[in-house]
Amino acid sequence: MTNFRKEILSILLITFLSVTAISQTQKDGNTESDVKVEKKKRTKKKKKKKYKLPDIDLSHWKVTLPVTNEKGKPYEIEPPEILGFANIEVAKPYMYIDSTRGAIVFHAMPTNSKTANTKYTRSELREQMEPGSNNKNWTFEDGASMKGVLRMGETTRDSNGKYHRTIIMQIHGRLTNAQRDLIGEDDNNAPPILKIYWDNGKVRVKTKVLKNLNASDEELLHEDAWGDDEGFNFEQEVGFRKFALEVKVSKGKMVVILNGNEYKVYEDIHMRRWGIFENYFKAGNYFQSRDEGAYSKIEYYELEVSH
Repeated sequence: MTNFRKEILSILLITFLSVTAISQTQKDGNTESDVKVEKKKRTKKKKKKKYKLPDIDLSHWKVTLPVTNEKGKPYEIEPPEILGFANIEVAKPYMYIDSTRGAIVFHAMPTNSKTANTKYTRSELREQMEPGSNNKNWTFEDGASMKGVLRMGETTRDSNGKYHRTIIMQIHGRLTNAQRDLIGEDDNNAPPILKIYWDNGKVRVKTKVLKNLNASDEELLHEDAWGDDEGFNFEQEVGFRKFALEVKVSKGKMVVILNGNEYKVYEDIHMRRWGIFENYFKAGNYFQSRDEGAYSKIEYYELEVSH
């Protein structure tokens, strides 16, 4: 009887040890499988590069580049060719897409590519209400607005350590053919009523004022009838950060808005009398230096015009 009990206890002990070993093996096996699954999941979660595109429709813009064409004049690309600017070899160094930031970059530096009546060069858009033509433009009475989101990407410094400045937006005046012929000019060029600068980290606005408030309508068509105002600096410092600019014009009035909360309003006799001119918007990088080795890069994320 004692031997029988011993045999029973031995069988139970062996059975218990076997079950425990199998359970442990299964547990260890499951752990290894879980680790493999987790590793696979982590492998699948590798981040993909994100590509961004700027929110800009170029179908009503042409661009002037800081490089000359075969006639020795600034190279221009008009609609519809400008829509494929990213694939145009001559444009690639001066107007290109930064897909990591989602911006069009306008790169300008001193070259021999200068437009009439200026010593500076540009990588700058010119509005064309009628794509491919400069002949259709607008007046203050018609009303117009331009909105942009942009940033100074890079710029060099002058010999005094001050950043080189550039014009980032403009409203340029234009003579009608009849006005041109009336004053005997050989082109339709008129002064810019608005220049907006990136100036050492600030946004600076310049406009035109009549030298003689009693000038006749014919007299004020001449460029020398207009002088420069003292200029205005917005209080906010934009530096190398993104900022929003908006320009609104209506009869006798022009408003410039920075980041939606700081305004400069022009509503006076100079604005009222400017109503005689046609106008068009410009945006980009009109670089204001001839220093050797100088350059700047302006990034545009958004640009919209309405009339």
